[in-house]
Amino acid sequence: MANPKFVSLAHYRELPVDEMRRRAREFHEHLAKRRTVREYSERPVPREVLEHCLLAAGTAPSGANQQPWHFAVVSDPTIKKQIREAAEQEERAFYSGRAPDEWLRALEHLGTDEHKPFLERAPYLIVIFAENHGVRPDETKVKNYYVSESVGIATGMLIAAVHNAGLVSLTHTPSPMGFLSKVLGRPPNERPFLILVVGYPADDVKVPVITKKSLDEIASFH
Repeated sequence: MANPKFVSLAHYRELPVDEMRRRAREFHEHLAKRRTVREYSERPVPREVLEHCLLAAGTAPSGANQQPWHFAVVSDPTIKKQIREAAEQEERAFYSGRAPDEWLRALEHLGTDEHKPFLERAPYLIVIFAENHGVRPDETKVKNYYVSESVGIATGMLIAAVHNAGLVSLTHTPSPMGFLSKVLGRPPNERPFLILVVGYPADDVKVPVITKKSLDEIASFH
C-alpha cells in the first residue's frame, strides 16, 4: 500500500466568535433568498461565471475523494430542444397516469405540469451524472463509494454557487432520465442524476408562496 501524503492546513484561519456569528447569519440570510425559478430570460450568461460555479461544486467532499460526478453543460439550442422533447414525453406520462394521486396533490401548490419551456429558454442546462464506477485508461473498473451522497453534496454546492453568482436555478428530474445519456453521449458507467437549469429570471417572473420549516422542525441538539 502506498504511503499517504499529507500537507499542512496552512490556509486555515480561526475567526473571532463575533465574526463567525455574523458570517453564519449573513450566509443563511443570503441563501434564504434563493428561489427555484421556472421562467427564464434568454440573456446569455458568461461562461467564466459558470466555470467557477462548477469548480466550486468540484470541491465537494466525496467517498475516498473519488469525485464520482460529471457536469454536462448544454447551451446548444438543438440539444436543448432534444432534451425538452424527451423530457416532456416522460412528463406527459407522469402527469397523465404514472404519478400517484398523492404525489400530484403534493405538487399542486407549485403549479407544475408537463410543459417545460425553461429547458429551451434558459441559457444553460447542467446535466449532472453520477459515476457508478470509474474507468481506468486500460478500461478496468474502479469502485466508487457513496456515489449518491457525494453527487448530492456536489449538486447542493453547485446550487449555492449559482445563487451566490447572482443567477437562478431549477432542479428538474424527469423520470426516467435515461434519455439524457443517449442525447449527450455519456458512457454506460454514468447515470443521470438531475438537470440543473441556470440563467437569469424572466423580467415578470413570479414564484409560488412557500414557507421553510423552522430550526426546531429540522434540527435537534443532543
